[in-house]
Amino acid sequence: MKNIKTQIAIAFICIILGIMISIQFKSVKRNDSLATKQFQRADELQLELKKEQENNEKLYKQLLQYEKDLNALRTAAAENSGYAKELLEQLKRAEILAGLTDVEGKGVIVTLDDSKLRNDSSVPVDENYFLIHDEDLLMVINELADAGAEAISLNDERLIATSEIRCAGSTVSVNNNRHATPFVIKAIGDPDTMVAALNLRGGVRDILGQWGIEFDVKKSNKILVPRYNGVINFKYALPVKKEGK
Repeated sequence: MKNIKTQIAIAFICIILGIMISIQFKSVKRNDSLATKQFQRADELQLELKKEQENNEKLYKQLLQYEKDLNALRTAAAENSGYAKELLEQLKRAEILAGLTDVEGKGVIVTLDDSKLRNDSSVPVDENYFLIHDEDLLMVINELADAGAEAISLNDERLIATSEIRCAGSTVSVNNNRHATPFVIKAIGDPDTMVAALNLRGGVRDILGQWGIEFDVKKSNKILVPRYNGVINFKYALPVKKEGK
């Protein structure tokens, strides 16, 4: 009788172990399947990234070739007539306005960084107030533009009509490139006017300063604002045709 009970107990234990091994096997198999899918997805994303990088490189080479051709046409036109020279001057001004050429001049350099303060009061305050966001950068840039800035860059990204400044996770996207703090804004224009605009009582500096956002402004007699390095394509915006033309 004792042997029968022992055999039943052993059989019961074997059944339990069999069930546990079966469950473990299914779990491992499922995890392997998920891991395989994740690796496949990672490979697909890597291929897409490589394709985009190759496309960007191709477009950049195209841009360089167009610039080379344009410079050749400029040289030829300048040698032919005074009217052509005037057209070239107008083209240079248009390129500056469009952000398609490097420019330099006097202006200001604004450096912004996240606050080192944290909420230490009993009143709950969102910690995001102590971090720099896209709207903070836009406030500073709009103030500089309103003060007469003729060319502006953010972390050496030239700002043009189609530039975007928006939060992308813990970074800020500018011209489809992600940047993290600190943010350096360079603006060419009258330094005194721009500094006065930033330091207005109740202005952008005071607004950011209440949260401890680091805000440093320096005047400079020579600032380089690089050209826009992306590709500009107009698909929907077309010139208006005047009547009779």
